Amino acid sequence: MTLHRTTTPAALTAVTTKPASSTHFRRWPLILEARIWRSLMRIGMWMHKLAPPRPSKPSFSLHIPSTLSPRSGNIRLVFYVPPEYERGSQQQWPVLVNFHGGGYTLGEPTDDARWAMALVQHAGVVCCSVAYRRAPEYPFPTAVEDGADALLYMLDHASELSLDADKLGVCGFSAGGNMALTATLLLQDALLRRAGGSETPEQAQKRHAAVKLVVSWYPPVDVTLTRDQRRASGSRPDKALPAFFTTLFDKSYLWPPGTVELDSPYLSPGVAADDLLQLLPHELVIYTCEWDQLWDEGEKFRKRMEGLGKRVRGRVICNVAHAWDKGPNPLRENRIAREAYLEACGEIRRVFNLTSAAESRDTISTNPTSVPATSTARLV
Repeated sequence: MTLHRTTTPAALTAVTTKPASSTHFRRWPLILEARIWRSLMRIGMWMHKLAPPRPSKPSFSLHIPSTLSPRSGNIRLVFYVPPEYERGSQQQWPVLVNFHGGGYTLGEPTDDARWAMALVQHAGVVCCSVAYRRAPEYPFPTAVEDGADALLYMLDHASELSLDADKLGVCGFSAGGNMALTATLLLQDALLRRAGGSETPEQAQKRHAAVKLVVSWYPPVDVTLTRDQRRASGSRPDKALPAFFTTLFDKSYLWPPGTVELDSPYLSPGVAADDLLQLLPHELVIYTCEWDQLWDEGEKFRKRMEGLGKRVRGRVICNVAHAWDKGPNPLRENRIAREAYLEACGEIRRVFNLTSAAESRDTISTNPTSVPATSTARLV
């Protein structure tokens, strides 16, 4: 097995970017555009959360220092916890670390509040949503480094946070779905470095299988594909994300232009080497969208992981576009999203072997045959 070696935290930046001229560093138009769209997205997410039942507000938050990125700074961790949770108590809770979407450029850790509420109420776990640093202010690979830092913090501070380090999962939406995979890979590399390089990659995989589960919602996994190629691969190109959004995302995150190695496993896990992908947990849950321009690469990644012997659950959600679960409808909850969220919670309970009061409240069985006939979901 050959790891994508990063012998120092700064080395990740060194191997994923090439020198660029000073003219590439005129980012202020991108920063201005990103900040305008962030403000507009906050309004949309505020409307999204108005629909009943309204999601709970975060229970508490922490700020931790970055340790893996050469770009110093702090990372905010936002926690959603069950009513019985008591920080510092002897009871240890499973935890899902979540990464929000937004093309690595937009979005907030509270955008996934409905998903966090489902995790708390129906999976019986703690949800920690990460405010990773966003592009264009912090281009690739800062977001992935921040994600791995959050996972390291969960492992190192599990006792004081009353978390079960043996029941650590990762989840995310869109760009965050990519980070659920790539931050997990970087975590394994960081743990190997922490061991001083004394372990072989095979030993590291066995001993440092810290993440037990990845739940990835409509992730981009192959940035080597052009946007035109992605749009052409979808069944409904007219439902693809607008070009002005994808252009902003790509120019912001893949900075400086033309310098980022697009086949980096921390950017495009879909084209990573098999031996590196074996470091991902055995249990994966992947949801894709039928009308999404990312559908094809997501389904190819599913099949590849199955070919590597991973257990991959999840499904294609039919007749929906990218980010179908985040619509700004303030009048009613998205029924399809709730159905999928509850189903994913069932998979989390299965992997973590959880039986709790939340299970009796779950109206969706983990048995695929129980999906109602009227559902728009297609099982994989």
